[in-house]
Amino acid sequence: MGNTSDETNIILSSISKEEDIIFGVIYSMYGVLSVFGNSVLLFVAYRNKHTLKPAEYFIINLAISDLGMVLTLLPLAIPSSFAHRWLFGHETCIYYAFCGVLFGICSLTNLTVLGVVCCMKVCYPAYGNRFTSEYAYLLMTFTWAYASIFAISPLANWGHYGLEPYGTACCIDWNAPTTDSNATSYIVALFVFCYVFPCCIIITSYTLILLTIKGSRRAVQQHVSSQTTSSNVHNLIVKLSVAVCIGFLIAWTPYAITAMWATFGNSDKVPPLAFALSAIFAKSSTLHNPIVHLLFKPNFRKCLNKDMAHLLNLCSWQNQPCNRGSDLSLKSARDQIKLNSCKPPSRFVDLQDAYNTCSNTFESFSNHSKSQSPGGSTCRDGTDISSDNSTTHSHVKTTTFVMVTTNMTSSTGHIEAAIDKLPIKLGTNITLI
Repeated sequence: MGNTSDETNIILSSISKEEDIIFGVIYSMYGVLSVFGNSVLLFVAYRNKHTLKPAEYFIINLAISDLGMVLTLLPLAIPSSFAHRWLFGHETCIYYAFCGVLFGICSLTNLTVLGVVCCMKVCYPAYGNRFTSEYAYLLMTFTWAYASIFAISPLANWGHYGLEPYGTACCIDWNAPTTDSNATSYIVALFVFCYVFPCCIIITSYTLILLTIKGSRRAVQQHVSSQTTSSNVHNLIVKLSVAVCIGFLIAWTPYAITAMWATFGNSDKVPPLAFALSAIFAKSSTLHNPIVHLLFKPNFRKCLNKDMAHLLNLCSWQNQPCNRGSDLSLKSARDQIKLNSCKPPSRFVDLQDAYNTCSNTFESFSNHSKSQSPGGSTCRDGTDISSDNSTTHSHVKTTTFVMVTTNMTSSTGHIEAAIDKLPIKLGTNITLI
């Protein structure tokens, strides 16, 4: 432990001041990046809340537990590291240790349950497809209850909380097993049920997933058309599986080894720097998890890319005058309608419902034409849309020829669009004029 002065009751760090400053800088970086990463993950999940799958609820729960760890521990650990001593009292030390155990074990349990659920859905789809939101909520409650058992136990005299050997943070009292058998049994239970079992379950689950993917690849080799899509899905699952396993082992293995060394060896011979480094690795899990799921979850990544593109688009248009005709590129009619500073024609706005279901401009106009009454129509503010409907038959489809011209003035602008629909035979490509 650190050195204690009876007169001032100041607990000094057991490592050098330079090392404490380095750890303080690292913790500061962890805090900023982890809060940003997990907040983005929660924001993306909120944006996709209506399309989230039950298995993805555990990713949200994981982000919450990671944020809880960062927001409760780092505001105490960072100033203590820079001050080269524990700045807070005994009660705050117990609070720090309790939060660290609670949120840390909750994150571990979330990763374990997520691995099992993914394994069921990939390897045993007959059972995995039955996994509903109710099961997800039940298992998330279980993860918090499981973590709470081990977090509350030291408060009930099964195990003890205390300062870390390096003196600027708190966790399990690793010196207690030398004098208390209850402390020894608690640390052994913590090692078995919160590291060995989760580690075995995670590795087994993702190994089964990789074996299933390998067998699936062989099964689709004869189907050329579906092989590309299937290979992309397979590669995605493989990357996610490997990343989760590696992240788990890197984050928690150093701390588990150091804890067993202190429990069954001579704790006085364990360097305080070993505990400080293992704590750094353990807290790195709060960074690893959001990076993995934002990179390898397709729906999360697509939503994030869409929001970022929309934000950049808004920023770019804020910095440019609306009446610059040379900057108006009609990539899609929907993009032009959404310009904040340019008011679109009233009847042109009515087309938004059609645009929202189409993938490009030409499909948008084609869908819109089917819902319009015969005859041409003239829109206000200089937007002219004319159409000539022809009778369609079972062997004929309607194709839209679109010619768009832009004519902007310094004060007001308008877009002229002429649309002609001609019946052509099936299979004929759309021609852009």
